Amino acid sequence: MSNAAKLPRRQSRENAFLAAFSLTFQPEASAEALENLTESGDVALDDYAQRLLRDVAAHRPELDALIESHLKGWTLGRIPRASMTAMRIALAEMLYADEDMTAIAINEAVELVKKYGADGDHQFVNGLLGTVARERAGEVSC
Repeated sequence: MSNAAKLPRRQSRENAFLAAFSLTFQPEASAEALENLTESGDVALDDYAQRLLRDVAAHRPELDALIESHLKGWTLGRIPRASMTAMRIALAEMLYADEDMTAIAINEAVELVKKYGADGDHQFVNGLLGTVARERAGEVSC
């Protein structure tokens, strides 16, 4: 059940990011942890934000495998939490949303990492997500 009125998509993404980021500190993060976060009202999660979080939770192994397949000389464990969280949300939106929001999802992820991540991390996020988007566009046009 949504505890927030419909928010602008940018705010929904940011709130989903904040919620998902906070869950990275709970190794047992589960649907129950998400439900508790939603009910606490700490972050306003409208239906869109909740859907993004559900998609990330449901497809996390697949999302992480996709990220890992594009790493060169890195491991998932070396990626900063803010960058990892932003990429998971962007990929979930790119892969599972009803509408094609690829460019917007990438831009929003980059902006979130600029705001919450370390200097320069946004370039890594932009590069990885851009590569995935180009690969997906190539699959669609074939």
